[in-house]
Amino acid sequence: MSELRARVVSAVVAVPLAVVLVYAGGPALAVLLAALGALTARELYGLAARKGVRPLSAIGIPLAAALPLVVHVYRLGWISNPVTLAAVVFVALLGAVLFSRGVQEKPLESMAVTTFGALYTGGLLSFGYLLRHHPWTVTAASGAALVGFPVVLTWMSDIGAYAVGKTLGRTKLMPSVSPGKTRAGLVGALVVATLTAVAYDVWVLRPYSQLTLGWTRAVVLALAVSLAGQVGDLVESLLKREAGVKDSGRFLPGHGGALDRLDSLLFALPIAYLLLGAMLVPAAHP
Repeated sequence: MSELRARVVSAVVAVPLAVVLVYAGGPALAVLLAALGALTARELYGLAARKGVRPLSAIGIPLAAALPLVVHVYRLGWISNPVTLAAVVFVALLGAVLFSRGVQEKPLESMAVTTFGALYTGGLLSFGYLLRHHPWTVTAASGAALVGFPVVLTWMSDIGAYAVGKTLGRTKLMPSVSPGKTRAGLVGALVVATLTAVAYDVWVLRPYSQLTLGWTRAVVLALAVSLAGQVGDLVESLLKREAGVKDSGRFLPGHGGALDRLDSLLFALPIAYLLLGAMLVPAAHP
């Protein structure tokens, strides 16, 4: 199968499934995010292993998967003190390092990468669940519309960066990290994201959620989410370059690893959650 055909087939299968699960929300979405958290954490720990670091993958991968599930359970009111739970998990991780890593096996690196990997993957993905069940949302459509906002913005930012970078790009943005990215591509991403945000606000957010940003706040959101997504892409490129690999894995045929597909979204989701919560108003009062 050619790479292009593999990309198309993967997208045709994955996108409708993701849309259905986001619309369903609740446990279905939590399980989807948990699975993605486990996959991306596994790939991240694999990158670390290539540099001689031995994360506690047997703990970190389930922990990354557990974080979206914990957010779901907390929303249901089954957990009263998540801070205490986090402290207990941290203490347990320290104990696991004590008994599984000797002094010569870099226990500090092992603990740091294990914790970082779970928070970077499952932790950041949990904001997708928080967006779907944001206090502003009253219907499944409104929750799905909020989740779709950062997803569409990062997708269109990538398209804008690629198109403008290929046609007008001359000066490299950060050649030591990602040789293909240009300053022109950065500008193209911001412009396309801005136009997309204004259109999304009018044609998706207002009719399906009865909420709005207005064009000025939509522009602010677009710039922040687009920049966050591009930083997320560069961060993952930095990790892959250190590990000496082109792709984080081979989870999706034609697309590389799960982390390759979600790197921008990992950074965009918490920024979108913060700004949407601060700037959304009822559509009747834009």
